[in-house]
Amino acid sequence: MTKNEYLASIHPDDRANIVSDINQCIDAAKEYNVDHRIITKRGNVRWFNTKGTLVRDSSGSAITMLGVSVDITERKLIEEKLHLSSRVFRDTHEGIIITNADKVIVDVNPAFCHITGYSHDEVIGRNPSFLNSGKQTESFYKNIWKQLSLYGHWQGEVWNCKKDGELYAELLNISVLKDDNNVTFYLGIFTDITQAKRQQEQLSRIAHYDLLTNLPNRVLLADRLSQTMLQCRRHNNSLAVVFLDLDGFKHVNDSHGHDIGDKLLIALSIRLKDALREGDSLARIGGDEFVAVLTNLGSVADCVPVLERLLAAAAKPVTVNDIVLNVSASIGVTIYPEDNLDAEQLMRHADQAMYIAKQMGKNRYHLFDTSQGDTVKAQQTGITLIREALANDWFVLYYQPKVDMRTGSMIGVEALIRLQHPERGLLSPIEFLPVIENNALMIDVGEWVINAALSQINHWQILTPSLNIKVSVNVAAVQLQQPEFTARLTELLLAHPQVDARNLELEVLETSALNDVAHVSKTMQDCKALGVEFSLDDFGTGYSSLTYLRRLPASLIKIDQSFVRDMLEDSNDLAIVKGVIALAKSFKRSVIAEGVETPEHAATLMLLGCYLAQGYGIAKPMKAEDIPIWLDEWTADEIWALTDLHKMDN
Repeated sequence: MTKNEYLASIHPDDRANIVSDINQCIDAAKEYNVDHRIITKRGNVRWFNTKGTLVRDSSGSAITMLGVSVDITERKLIEEKLHLSSRVFRDTHEGIIITNADKVIVDVNPAFCHITGYSHDEVIGRNPSFLNSGKQTESFYKNIWKQLSLYGHWQGEVWNCKKDGELYAELLNISVLKDDNNVTFYLGIFTDITQAKRQQEQLSRIAHYDLLTNLPNRVLLADRLSQTMLQCRRHNNSLAVVFLDLDGFKHVNDSHGHDIGDKLLIALSIRLKDALREGDSLARIGGDEFVAVLTNLGSVADCVPVLERLLAAAAKPVTVNDIVLNVSASIGVTIYPEDNLDAEQLMRHADQAMYIAKQMGKNRYHLFDTSQGDTVKAQQTGITLIREALANDWFVLYYQPKVDMRTGSMIGVEALIRLQHPERGLLSPIEFLPVIENNALMIDVGEWVINAALSQINHWQILTPSLNIKVSVNVAAVQLQQPEFTARLTELLLAHPQVDARNLELEVLETSALNDVAHVSKTMQDCKALGVEFSLDDFGTGYSSLTYLRRLPASLIKIDQSFVRDMLEDSNDLAIVKGVIALAKSFKRSVIAEGVETPEHAATLMLLGCYLAQGYGIAKPMKAEDIPIWLDEWTADEIWALTDLHKMDN
């Protein structure tokens, strides 16, 4: 092969270097040993190593080169993979720790050192247990090693300790590496999630505690009451739900102002809490209303001393800024399991008893009379109504538009069920759905709603092809947790082949996943594979945690209207709205607010970074045929009068 023929086979990008290497070999009498690329006759690129020795004439001039070329393409590919792995190990932002089979650290990457504060040399040869924070139990770690032994992999959240003693949270993945079925290494990859955990803890605090008094709020009270009811059933004892409303508090606010009223509430909350026994709970559920849960009662008489202490604590004068304030309390009481209903009904009965105490002259307590309850009969009547509605096609769907407040464009609608009764007229969901909340009938109603929504999407597409509307449908927990939910959804979609599954969105309450997060997460993943997206509805009212946000594949978080509606006057609600928006951003989820009733609500939400909204300030729920008409007439200019929407992002 001539020199020109050899050079012609070389990859164009390598030729200049090859010529230089050949010249150096000639001039400096060096051995020719070069890695280079060639282009084959088929146009493929291959790597070769060429070694050669010059043959010179008697005068020392080079006349030819003798050598051999070896295809090293596979070796080069391996080297590139090793180089890539090395870069990933070195440059990734996730911490990486590698131990041998004896759990001794053999390597860590720079991100590990950055997160923990330890240098590479300080950790090599040590067991990772020196990072333990003490927040996890021994059984927690035993379970990790059990999972690794059984499945070769473990993922979860762990609190560890940095070199300077600061605790940090990490999302950790551990994998077992084997050779010939023998463990050779353990590979741990983790992300620092401390900031997200702190945001979640702050949001949880805001969502579960009253900011003024630091007492549990209604949400946490409901949880504690449910837990205490469960303990009562296990230990065969009783509890009391005590509903306390202050007498004369409105007069204090009107006469001395809200600041004085707030200080009075703080002082009384301390007194009332001190009047309880160890193990009892006290919550502020709003305004001047408090609820106590008294546990481990053998009889009704056991709670009387506590009730008398509560009355005395409320009636004792409080001095605020040299002003002597006098109020009292009206207290309603119901006893479980004598009043053998759910937590919500117990609260309602205690509330009813409190009003009777007020009517009887205030500054006293009244025990609820369980014989007055007619709940069972009312529930049976409600179930009969639902069955009649399904059989007679009395259900109808109304639709409430959702908009992007930056552009004023409609991004979808929420389907809201109504019952068109032949005698009672149009009934709202609150008038018929609560009685079947945990009843199998809720599944039938839920499937009716999905089917009706799909039919309406198809109808809109036929009448107005340009109207591509995403419809969101509320799905109850009892329906979502059914093993055959995905299969039934698939059947409903197949019954409407003209409808794109992406036009259907399912709204689920964040509490729907409490009983079995893994099952609900799997169901949601399966539905997403069909093209159906999910949103978490009424966010902030339940028991949100990073675990649910991380494991539930919902693309949208909906802020509950109760917080949005009152956020302009209630600092607690505003703090919750801010927290939900921040948490949504941390998890890269979209967020929408419901309950937007005024331009002030819209402006505040946009300033906080929430741009999607629905509410009566945009549009009330309407019949399906009115949606195209509303869309033609809708203009954002009249609604968002307080702010220039197109400049909010700048």
